[in-house]
Amino acid sequence: MKKIFCAALAGLSACIATLAGAASLPANAPARHALLISVDGLHGSDLTYYIEAHPHSTLAALARQGIDYGHARTVGPADSFPGLLALITGGTPAATGVYYDVTYDRSLSPAGGDCHQRGAAVPYNEAIDATTAGMQDTIDPARLPRDPRDGCRPVYPHAYLRVNTVFEAVRAAGGYTAWTDKHPAYELVQGPSGHGVDDLFLPEIGANYEARQTAPAKGITASLARTEAYDDMKARAVVNEIDGLTHDGARRAPVPNMFGLNLQSVNVAQKLYGYRDADGAPTPGLTQALDHTDRILGRFVTALRRRGLRDDTLIVVTAKHGNGPINPALLHKIDRDELAKVIDAAAPGALAQLTVDSGALIWLRAASATAQVAAALRAHAAALGIADVLSGARLAMRFPSPQHDSRTPDIIVMAHAGVIYTKPADGKRMEHGGFGNDDRHVALLLSSPRLAHAGRLVTYPVSTTQVAPTMLAALGLQPTALKAVALENTPTLPLVDWLRPH
Repeated sequence: MKKIFCAALAGLSACIATLAGAASLPANAPARHALLISVDGLHGSDLTYYIEAHPHSTLAALARQGIDYGHARTVGPADSFPGLLALITGGTPAATGVYYDVTYDRSLSPAGGDCHQRGAAVPYNEAIDATTAGMQDTIDPARLPRDPRDGCRPVYPHAYLRVNTVFEAVRAAGGYTAWTDKHPAYELVQGPSGHGVDDLFLPEIGANYEARQTAPAKGITASLARTEAYDDMKARAVVNEIDGLTHDGARRAPVPNMFGLNLQSVNVAQKLYGYRDADGAPTPGLTQALDHTDRILGRFVTALRRRGLRDDTLIVVTAKHGNGPINPALLHKIDRDELAKVIDAAAPGALAQLTVDSGALIWLRAASATAQVAAALRAHAAALGIADVLSGARLAMRFPSPQHDSRTPDIIVMAHAGVIYTKPADGKRMEHGGFGNDDRHVALLLSSPRLAHAGRLVTYPVSTTQVAPTMLAALGLQPTALKAVALENTPTLPLVDWLRPH
């Protein structure tokens, strides 16, 4: 219908407005488009430093037309999956049911099985990639866990999510959506319907999963230059979408009402080069990554202005997670095998899944082993860099009890600042995935020429879960269209008032 109408129009501007989906959302919405950009690893302090040091940068310009939430925190554990879901569902892992990219579900069955066994690892990372050529990789269903309650069918990431996404809410209102991310497993953003995103682009950041097992140094993330080239490729997809094309530029499409991407260069530079000191002064490598990211943001702003869409677009710059330790003197690497040894000694054969980075999530085969494993971990806390061990009633104060929820870890290990559970020879200087401040204190900047409180710095705490309902409200939709927002009473971000709605 839109194509027929557009072809019959005499005026090009009216045709462009139709393709942009202008009739899809409420006519008086403050914004027609929401562009969500996750600069993975970007701390609130990084944003402050960069704007002060580069007052003529794109980030500084966005801040002058925006609101900087200087004490924003992502959810814990601060991993990419729960961090992204916070931004696009408005929910914590308690609502989404997703605690990490690699987890465990007591109700599912292992990949490749006949569903007679219950309890399965859920590896929604590059481990489930199909071995295909090209950048648009796919998921191999043979590597997915299976659901005994659904005919033993493979469980795709989107079906694992318990609540809907902003993409589904916008599509339900007649809008057009797009997203770009780093693994095929990020089809998670489609939401439980499996159809939330019209234009989905998920180029694998690893050259090939099997190849990286034998030659990990050849992966994209082993090199900042290769990661920047990868980010540039994804940025071209977003510029194409702003220009009214599909991500590959192959055909005409509406300008998405809800779209965005994640960028990896800052995350990789933090891990490769870290910071110079405890104050967060960036190393030259990290400065290069920040500069490169700022140039990408500049390309987006330029494209929006060229299309006459800047005033109609709410830009959100934030991060799924931070990285730590910022202070290089705190870095302490502990072999993950040491954790596994303590668990196995306390309860032989009890360990079902151990997921570690700058913290640890532990699933056990029998809940009866929880108390003895937790006690053993506490007894070895000093050697294992453990600040706290959550289990039982204390864990259930934060998340659904593992006695009633098949996904909740039996035990959560909170590490001391600077601790990373990895091989001591691993060259990384930083990591994420825990509950500490360096992992969770992320940048959050909302920018639009129509914001009434432009240039403001909000100094009180906010959560990245507030981004999702705020974006929906900006598009003229009800925030409670998101299930997690309704479940957890997630508010919109403060001070988001508009000068000139449509």
